[in-house]
Amino acid sequence: MPRAIYIHPDGQRTELEVAEGQSLMLAATSHDLQGIVGDCGGVMSCATCHVIVDEAFIDRLPPAVDTENQMLDYTAAPREAGSRLSCQIVMSEALDGIAVRIADPQL
Repeated sequence: MPRAIYIHPDGQRTELEVAEGQSLMLAATSHDLQGIVGDCGGVMSCATCHVIVDEAFIDRLPPAVDTENQMLDYTAAPREAGSRLSCQIVMSEALDGIAVRIADPQL
């Protein structure tokens, strides 16, 4: 099963197995991972699952859709290069080992 690495604001790293087809947000919240809130459940209406994707994986992701881009303008933490909503990152074998830094704060 592919794995994702979540890097917490304090530098701690948590590695999780993520089923193919599952979003990184759902994987994080189902494992009670601190820092990813996901208030809206993954429908891009809260931006509380903001992560910054490691540069090595950016080109492996489909581009953000307009709604995601708009929501990223309203995140609590400033938007950065590589900012994405983890509810929109769907795990696949091509993303095995993806590293994402959890934006702080989420709310």
